[in-house]
Amino acid sequence: MTTITDDFMKEMMTKTKPFTVVILKKGPSYMLPDVLPVIWEHGRQNFSLRAEGKLSIVCPINDGSDTCGVGIFNTGYEETQKIMESDPGVQQGIFVFELHQSRSFPGDSLPA
Repeated sequence: MTTITDDFMKEMMTKTKPFTVVILKKGPSYMLPDVLPVIWEHGRQNFSLRAEGKLSIVCPINDGSDTCGVGIFNTGYEETQKIMESDPGVQQGIFVFELHQSRSFPGDSLPA
């Protein structure tokens, strides 16, 4: 295992920046018929947000739990809340969401 010193950790902590984490969960309308077109438009919004650099990481979750996805936004808490409130799936009650302020290292990414 790589040795990490206290000095390295202290230096790296100064390089973090704020992000907003979204936990997307099933809403009261999740099981209603004809939700797939709305979920498709939710996905379209995610692609648009990624293209604009606002949604850095999006992870759909299909494990049978009430959690539908996790997103890491490169936007502040208030802007992320407005974005999520405008989401077609949220507006239709298919999804509900939680927001969490976080910090991470710019440039971190999922492995290719």
